[in-house]
Amino acid sequence: MTGANRDAVIVDAVRTPVATGKPSGAYADIHPVDLHAHALSALVERTGIDAAVVDDVISGAVGQIGEQSGNTARWAALAAGFPESVPAVTVDRQCGSSQQALHFAAQGVIAGAYDVAIASGVESMSRIPIGSQFRGDDFAGPTVARRYRPGLIPQGVSAELIAQKWGLSRTRLDEFSVESHRRAAAAWTEGRFESQVTYVNDLRTDQTIRPGSTVEILAGLRPAFAGDAWAERYPDIDWRITAGNSSPVNDRSAAVLVASDDAARRLGLTPRARVHSFAVAGDDPILMLTGIIPATRRVLDRAGLSIDDIDVFEVNEAFASVVLAWQAETGADLDKVNINGGAIAIGHPLGGSGARLTAALLNNLEQVDGRFGLQVMCEAGGLANATIIERV
Repeated sequence: MTGANRDAVIVDAVRTPVATGKPSGAYADIHPVDLHAHALSALVERTGIDAAVVDDVISGAVGQIGEQSGNTARWAALAAGFPESVPAVTVDRQCGSSQQALHFAAQGVIAGAYDVAIASGVESMSRIPIGSQFRGDDFAGPTVARRYRPGLIPQGVSAELIAQKWGLSRTRLDEFSVESHRRAAAAWTEGRFESQVTYVNDLRTDQTIRPGSTVEILAGLRPAFAGDAWAERYPDIDWRITAGNSSPVNDRSAAVLVASDDAARRLGLTPRARVHSFAVAGDDPILMLTGIIPATRRVLDRAGLSIDDIDVFEVNEAFASVVLAWQAETGADLDKVNINGGAIAIGHPLGGSGARLTAALLNNLEQVDGRFGLQVMCEAGGLANATIIERV
């Protein structure tokens, strides 16, 4: 899908450690523009490029209100010290916003519209609480409400429906979650995150990792979405989604430098991978989080690859049921999935997650000396982004 001499290559990717998205979180006193700017500055410093050569900064953010409103990417670029001549734009494909930013950056390079672009993302859930951008419950409008009677549902209830449909027990969900924490804790202990992380303050790890998590501890947590209204609507659900097998709310920023192969050579940059293929897909907005299944199939088909050709996967762990249902449908080897932990442990700051997955995928490919890596992200409304990168 790349034109002659217009491959989109990834030069580097960087992310901050993840803080809890609470008033007590490590980044709660940092304006999201400044948090975002930190990742942009770190990317420029690490690669040694002149920021003036960046043709566009394309960034994801979901809570585009208050301190994350008004095209927050533009202010982050200026806060990072970029020249005023460098443009920026903020996109919203919900949780996949910064992965979509990567797609747009790569598409611009492949098309010849850009030589150098930055794809990035930020979310400060401590300062912009989840759902702040919604005004009331009728954001989808009356026509959609009539199409999907008796109405749309929260993602947590969608995760319950997925667990029910794929026969995933509470124990299986909790086992998966414990393993995510174990892998992430081990990755920090063994220094496997150092090459992708830029530190903001005194936080020297992802704040939400619980190394002592066990299935027995998680079994004591109450289901998070079994409220009276949902129990009445879905009387047959054996409620099993808890805070322990879901991703937490967080703060983080991340950034990826994308260039044409020609521009990289001209600027003395060493590409680490190329954006091989990408795809987006839509699916049932009630199940909502299953879009990663058709998105994975679509991107593999476009790439001419099979699931067994992929050396490592990054599948966003919005909920354990999402990843396990995806694995059941695709046949992917779970030993290749989120090998250094996923969002249940590391966190899921919405618009900042896609670029974080790219940083992880790039480093994990190098860790296993692999060739192809695939990342996929479920998104509100039944959407999903899927990306395959290839080491060069």
